[in-house]
Amino acid sequence: MPINTLDHYSIRTADLTATRNFYVDVMGFEVGPRPDFPFPGVWLYQGGIAVVHVIGIDPTDSAGLQDYLGDRGATQEGGGMIDHVAFAATDIDAVRARITGAGLEFRERQVPAMQLRQIFVSDPSGITIELNFAG
Repeated sequence: MPINTLDHYSIRTADLTATRNFYVDVMGFEVGPRPDFPFPGVWLYQGGIAVVHVIGIDPTDSAGLQDYLGDRGATQEGGGMIDHVAFAATDIDAVRARITGAGLEFRERQVPAMQLRQIFVSDPSGITIELNFAG
C-alpha cells in the first residue's frame, strides 16, 4: 500500500478566528463543509480539497475535543517536531501583497541552483508555512 499524497494537516488553536482569517485572507483558502464534530473548528479548502482542518480549543468546555481526539491542549506553540508545512504557489507578487497587507512578517529566499523562490510566514499558532514559486 504506497502512500500517494498528503491529504490534509490539522491545527489546534485557542484563537479559531485569527487562524481562520490567516488561512482565508493571507493564504487564499476557502471555508467549506465540515462534519458536525463535538468541538469548534473549520475546514479550509483549496481547489475543492479540504487541506487544513482547524480545531478550536474551547477553554471553558473541552470535553468534546478530549473525547474525540484526546487531551493535547494548546500550550505548545508552533508545530512541535514538525518544522514547516509547504505549498506550491503562483503569483509571488500577489501573495507578498496579501501577507504585507495583513501586517505579517515573512522571509523570502531563492533556493541555490534552482529556479525556486520561497516565502516563509507563520500562522497565528506559530506554524511556519513555506510557499514555493517555480520559475
